[in-house]
Amino acid sequence: MHNGRVRAARLISLLLLLQSRETMTAAELARELEVSERTVYRDVLALHAAGIPVYADRGRAGGYRLVGGYRTRLTGLTRDEAEALFLSGLPGPAGEMGLADAVASAELKVLAALPPSLRDAPARAGQRFHLDVPGWFRESTPPPWLTELARAVWRDRVVWLRYRRGEREVERRVEPYGLVLKNGVWYLVGRVGDAVRTYRVDRVVGVEAGGETFVRDEGFDLAAYWREQAEGFLRGMLRERVTVRLSPAGLRALRWTAEAPFAYAEAVAAAGEPDGQGWVVTRLPVESVPVAYDVLLALGPEVEVLEPPELRARFAEAARRSAALYAGPGPAGSAQRHTGPAQR
Repeated sequence: MHNGRVRAARLISLLLLLQSRETMTAAELARELEVSERTVYRDVLALHAAGIPVYADRGRAGGYRLVGGYRTRLTGLTRDEAEALFLSGLPGPAGEMGLADAVASAELKVLAALPPSLRDAPARAGQRFHLDVPGWFRESTPPPWLTELARAVWRDRVVWLRYRRGEREVERRVEPYGLVLKNGVWYLVGRVGDAVRTYRVDRVVGVEAGGETFVRDEGFDLAAYWREQAEGFLRGMLRERVTVRLSPAGLRALRWTAEAPFAYAEAVAAAGEPDGQGWVVTRLPVESVPVAYDVLLALGPEVEVLEPPELRARFAEAARRSAALYAGPGPAGSAQRHTGPAQR
């Protein structure tokens, strides 16, 4: 992907050189761009394929030029708007979908159309913003069938999907409506029969796309569908409720430790009147008792678990163990206690 970005920048430089000078030879371009003449020949062909009217004049005084003094402008753009254009696409995900060349070509055409005062827009945007989409501790290799599915999404083409579900494979006829990238994981959203379904692309084991197309429901809103499904998924997971007593600091910190924003909102809405010290009793949606332990442990002494009894007992045991660790005289005494047996 890095090489693709370097080449796109070089194509842009070549185009701007031709726009600023009437004619340049391959040798002159090679010197300016610090590449070989063979690379210049290939780049000129790429510009031509992108629709840029580059013409080669043959002969001793020949060279490359833009036909008819080709020069377009995007008028009316502010600097903020021009820079936003180069932030609107995600080169990483675009490359994973097989669209790296299309993105580079589009950027090339947009930059060629910008007035000189705004041609530093991509450089300024690149210096100031970088979008790192994949999640931590996750392989960044795109799923093997992503490019094929992206092609089917663009062309409204029906696919037969073979999908791994547990220990078995299932096959479905899918009308692919869209692709969603969430925390480094790609999902396919498509219509299967009368229902809209969601599939993890990394669990797809085969895709067959023939010539059959489908008529897209123009009223379908991919973003709205995904928001609804994502919240529904989380609500389905957080079916348990625990009763806790929170200090003012604990209630504020719960915003960052709760498993989902709606869980925090529900806890705030369910909170009773503060007592004399400002503590409140409320109920918090959680996935399970073990997960609730991990979530609430981060609040330390700012939370008291009231129910269920098994969770309260677990926190009481954790408190006893912590008290034992801190009951000694301090770091020196702690080190002596731990190293003493090994020294004897």
